[in-house]
Amino acid sequence: MTEPLRLACIDADAPPLFGLASAPGGRSGYEPAVAELLAAELDRQLEWVIMPWGDMLPAARDHRVDGVLCGQGIIPARLEQADFTRPYGIFHEGILMRRGEGVPNPAGLAGKRIAAIRASANYNLAASFTGAEVIEFESEHVYEDMLAALRSGEVDAVCDDDVVFVPLGDSDPDFELAFVVKTNNPWGIAVAKDRPETLAALDGALARIIADGRLKSAWAQWLPTLDYPFEVS
Repeated sequence: MTEPLRLACIDADAPPLFGLASAPGGRSGYEPAVAELLAAELDRQLEWVIMPWGDMLPAARDHRVDGVLCGQGIIPARLEQADFTRPYGIFHEGILMRRGEGVPNPAGLAGKRIAAIRASANYNLAASFTGAEVIEFESEHVYEDMLAALRSGEVDAVCDDDVVFVPLGDSDPDFELAFVVKTNNPWGIAVAKDRPETLAALDGALARIIADGRLKSAWAQWLPTLDYPFEVS
């Protein structure tokens, strides 16, 4: 019997990227849709392995999972720990602030406290803002923790990928999307460096679902307000 495709992710309610693992009918969102397409293309059963953010890359390295499909921007710090497939998404980064307190550009963040996930592209961007203080977050529920810190006043802003702010910036009464930095961050699936066959299988499957338009359909379903970043021949 073929082994299941075991992919790591955190358990968080972060639509349209993904919902809680305990949600009726299971996880939903763009990344689960990508995972389901890949599993079907590889003729393997999909199995999510839920764990804290900081445990995901070590789990791939130790072969406890086949890969990490969970908001992994392809940045140098991660490339030191894992190999990556081609991107399944390209996103920019946004600054979320309390409604009525938004600033139009990075200059307005001087003296502000900015929440960002430790060792992430978001952290690197936040650290580049002159005069701002970056507050590291890393926990099992890191996204919810950052939003709670913003809501309570512990921090003044949250720096994260624009896609996670889609449901918040326009409709949440507590928050507003202050501005977006066009960083073109590619997201891929992280795989242990000593598993080239797994990397090749996942990358090949991803190439096929991009080429035939299946990935574009998933993007249109879950991310209709964001521009699809890949050409389909």
